[in-house]
Amino acid sequence: MIVGVLRETAPGEKRVAVIPAHVPLLAKLGCEVRVEKGAGVQAGYADSEYEEKGAVIADRAAITAGSQIVSTVRCASSADGGTDLEVGQEGQVWVGIADPFRSHASFDTLVKQKGSLMSMELIPRITRAQSMDVLSSMANLAGYQAVLTAATTLPKMFPMMMTAAGTIVPAKVFIVGVGVAGLQAIATAQRLGAIVSAYDVRSAAKEQAESLGAKFVQLDLGEGAEGSGGYAKEMDEAFYEKQREMMKSVLADSDVVITTAAVPGKPAPRLVTEEMVAGMQPNSVIIDLGAERGGNCELTRPGETVTAHGVTIVGPLNLVSQMAGSASQLYSKNMVTYLQNVIADGELTLDLSDEITDATLVIHNGEIRGQYLKSAYGKE
Repeated sequence: MIVGVLRETAPGEKRVAVIPAHVPLLAKLGCEVRVEKGAGVQAGYADSEYEEKGAVIADRAAITAGSQIVSTVRCASSADGGTDLEVGQEGQVWVGIADPFRSHASFDTLVKQKGSLMSMELIPRITRAQSMDVLSSMANLAGYQAVLTAATTLPKMFPMMMTAAGTIVPAKVFIVGVGVAGLQAIATAQRLGAIVSAYDVRSAAKEQAESLGAKFVQLDLGEGAEGSGGYAKEMDEAFYEKQREMMKSVLADSDVVITTAAVPGKPAPRLVTEEMVAGMQPNSVIIDLGAERGGNCELTRPGETVTAHGVTIVGPLNLVSQMAGSASQLYSKNMVTYLQNVIADGELTLDLSDEITDATLVIHNGEIRGQYLKSAYGKE
């Protein structure tokens, strides 16, 4: 079986799906690995490194035409913000981050070619799948990078510093959303010497935040908002309005606000209004990790840095690509571990009774699976 690794074509995407160190793991499964020329260069992995580990360097056309499995980071057409999806043979399997909760015109190609699509975002949160969990791997890096971005954007230091010229007080950092990204943001801000507070709608997050040294902000909002798999669930507008009102004073006392709130398959909840931004201190900074889904802040412009009411608002897209080397290392481990679950003795085994395979298989032999996904693609 041939596993192809393509160079990403999405704007700004520097990651690669499989790094050289993990090629031997696929070889042990009975796979030949073919890598597109230059696929890993932007992440710091030269073609020669792949060849040393046993991979074959080839052009794009040869890989898409000859591979039974094509592994990517972003699995869609470049028009949809991913890698150009060029199905080379009937029944071909594509694996990657597929953004499966919305329609992609590029997926029509897979349907026509009776291909299959396996979406890494749908890895279930079970013990056996922890080493495949792409969302956690990438969120961890995003939380780290968000704090570094804030530290270089804020026109003051994070730590307290006592000098002969006077004492610099530490910056106050407020983390909204204590998931994987939020927890890493807390830990990183603490290491940089900031005073850190945090908030999450999930009651279980309080202990986690406090274990890392953050002060947990208590907001009496009544109904809990914890959904399946440890993620927050979508709430009604009345809930969010009450939350925004109670958060207003906390934002006004913060130098940096990092928002990480996300609901799988839904637009990012709007947590920070223009009125709240106007009430913040001049030269404060907001890092909106929800920007790819529209933003947690009303004034966020995805992919841009803007200033409003004296506050700098950063709306990063694909923040983890700024750390392409580390991000590719983690993503590749997720990818290879996932493939180990569906390949045996050089053969693809799509066992639909397996919880992981069943959850991640979006398109199977040209058929879009699952009632929710069928509805998303308009194929009832």
